[in-house]
Amino acid sequence: MEMESPRSPEAEIGRRLEDLWEETEPQLTPSEKLNSCFGDVPVSSFPPAPPSQVIEIPSDSSLADAVETLSKRMILSAPVRNVDAPEDASWIDRYLGIVEFAGIAMWLLHQSEVAAHGTAVSAPGLSISGLAAKLGSFKFRRSASGINDRAGSEAAATSANSGTEAAASVSGSFFQSLISSDFYKNTKVGDISGSFRWAPFLALQTSDSFLTMLLLLSKYRMKSLPVVDLGEGKIENIITQSAVVHMLAECVGLPWFESWGTKKLSELGLPIMKPYRIIKVKEDEPVLRAFQLMQEKGIGGLPVVDGSGKKAIGNISVRDVQYLLTAPEIYKDYRSITAKDFLTAVRKYLHNHREPSAILQEVISCKRDETIKDIILRLDSAKIHRIYVVDEDDGVEGVITLRDIISKLVHEPRHYFGDFFDGVVPLPENSRV
Repeated sequence: MEMESPRSPEAEIGRRLEDLWEETEPQLTPSEKLNSCFGDVPVSSFPPAPPSQVIEIPSDSSLADAVETLSKRMILSAPVRNVDAPEDASWIDRYLGIVEFAGIAMWLLHQSEVAAHGTAVSAPGLSISGLAAKLGSFKFRRSASGINDRAGSEAAATSANSGTEAAASVSGSFFQSLISSDFYKNTKVGDISGSFRWAPFLALQTSDSFLTMLLLLSKYRMKSLPVVDLGEGKIENIITQSAVVHMLAECVGLPWFESWGTKKLSELGLPIMKPYRIIKVKEDEPVLRAFQLMQEKGIGGLPVVDGSGKKAIGNISVRDVQYLLTAPEIYKDYRSITAKDFLTAVRKYLHNHREPSAILQEVISCKRDETIKDIILRLDSAKIHRIYVVDEDDGVEGVITLRDIISKLVHEPRHYFGDFFDGVVPLPENSRV
């Protein structure tokens, strides 16, 4: 009988993995077999991202233009192309780094703070004294986390209530003044390249394996991975967390997947993070505190909890920082923007504009006795990368991210990466936002 054709390119990958699974040496453990299978599939097999997601932002674009581009394309970040690089430049010289919504917002906030104290370094040819006068000053504690924190597990993060200085609340008019300032409109993306996390960024080659891709997204905490063509010196594809979740969801039903996916969370040691170490914000805390914590801890989102500190009333992701810069008018009547105010205002704005967004959904949760397959299908359906584990009273007692899931799927062999990180290095700590 002729085999039913795959449902999608991702399902075709699943079939390829299934063939490898059947051919793999039987004496290997299931974990070793999975590593071997993913290690034998090249990244060139991964389905191409939609053209709208594979974009580059010229280094001479303004911050305002960059924010508009990211918002319209509904993407979180994009590589910055150096407009001064020669046509035959290698990819390392062609790109300056990755610019993100959160990076732009945090950089602007930090600049307004230090400008008020007379210590800011302006972008070439620009002055931020007017911006500081217009916005005033507030305390904003910069991240002290380093590469070892990013390479570690989210379980190593400290509690949101560990005594760190909270971000000051900011009035709704603050962001209206910010995006109307000449500094915001005239500063070029290239001018803030010193704040990019990597120089220029971690990238995959088409010959790299799925195992490399999965390890970078999990253990090494990458949010997305550009795939570069060394011959052309250009980005050929961008692999996102959402795309990987969808790939795994399309593999449901295949024997290799079922051997792993039918295990309960508790069998796999999930959630990894202990309840007292969950990073969260209370509904009455300033929303800037949420984004500050995400930036400090290298996480993509966190729950907003009620006054008891236990039940989640919503989720804020790093992607949601865009609403501070693209729709500041929705906060104009707020004397300060708390996490709850932020959720309320953004949900109303999205509802009125009929725009789909994960922030409109109820908190996506699960119980410890569910299977990893259940979790993957739910993440794919909701287009999110994290799910909260709740107890019988709906209190948050854990969080499971795509990184956690991948960590239970593959492991890093000893000395696996070798000199992989040579040539793309983290910038000095005091350069990051």
